[in-house]
Amino acid sequence: MAHLIIEEITFGSGISEFINFPHDLYKDDKNYVPEIYIGQKDMMNPNKFPFHKYGKVKYFLAKKDGKIVGRIAAIHNPNYNKHHHCKVGFFGFFDFIEDQEVASSLLDKAKDYASTNGNEFLMGPTNFTTNETAGTLVEGFDSPPKIMMTYNKPYYGQLMENYGLKKEMDLYAYMIYTSKVSEKSLRIASAVEDRLKAKGITIRNVNLKDINNEAKRIQKIYNDAWEENWGFVPFTDDEFEYLKNDLKMLLDPSFAYIAEKNGEPIGFGLTLPDINEVLIKNKRGKLFPFGIFRLLFGKSKTKYVRVLALGVISEYRKMGIEALFFAKNIKTAKEKGLLGGEASWVLESNEAMRAAADHLNGEKYKTYRLYKTEI
Repeated sequence: MAHLIIEEITFGSGISEFINFPHDLYKDDKNYVPEIYIGQKDMMNPNKFPFHKYGKVKYFLAKKDGKIVGRIAAIHNPNYNKHHHCKVGFFGFFDFIEDQEVASSLLDKAKDYASTNGNEFLMGPTNFTTNETAGTLVEGFDSPPKIMMTYNKPYYGQLMENYGLKKEMDLYAYMIYTSKVSEKSLRIASAVEDRLKAKGITIRNVNLKDINNEAKRIQKIYNDAWEENWGFVPFTDDEFEYLKNDLKMLLDPSFAYIAEKNGEPIGFGLTLPDINEVLIKNKRGKLFPFGIFRLLFGKSKTKYVRVLALGVISEYRKMGIEALFFAKNIKTAKEKGLLGGEASWVLESNEAMRAAADHLNGEKYKTYRLYKTEI
């Protein structure tokens, strides 16, 4: 019987093997989308990614007879614990062959690290925080993930539950097809926009020429609008700056909106082209020599978009602003000849957003799960 070894690696030694393992695990999976190697490496670079300024992480590889069979990151996020007044350790970047011993041994490492940091629970997966990619896919394995969404083998959930992890929260992805959207909802949106204008509320597109100030406006809205959401942690200024720089080359301003009340920002909607349609062809996540061109030129040729974030500060909710963001997205998508858009992720507890997707004839077609266990 092959002997299992769990080996701690560092950014300076072994990180490339850690990043590349999923490419081997999913090499025959037609729905797997490789992460961009340089982007993953920058995330794990303690001198580049802002999480490392306040958080801590340890990386582990599982090996059998010298062959890598799994990986995990054990994560300590003091900002989460401070915000939620709790003691939770996290795990992320969790991939493994269909082997209970491998999955359990890696989770043991994450649990031990969480305990060492004084935590009482282990939760995940989050890569590194709930502001990045998160969740294990448990329903909807028949199509590739959209941009900045996770993907995994169908056996992941069962092996994690066998270990003792239990569902903490489900995250839904809704597909809204332009051909199936409720026309009545779009007609109503025009009347809603007129009513909002009468109250001094207008919606405009994001101005890329003023992206630094626009990002500050969006950050302020985000930290207010998401304040009461499950799992929310405010972005630090450095984290939001990093995200802005990551997304600005992908952003299509015709899919990015800011709502204002007498000139003051009160809500925003941010939708991105699904560049995973391009990256799925980019084997092993390498951008060079030709991947970067596929990425830059392919973003305008995608057939789908993803509604990444949509929020309105509390006092202006239930006025129709959220529905208007959706309607504008759909109108633009139709004009561009797109097939549809994914709204994700939507918390299972977010009844208002789930109802909005339902009213547009959206189909809940993928479910992602965050797990938790007592230490």
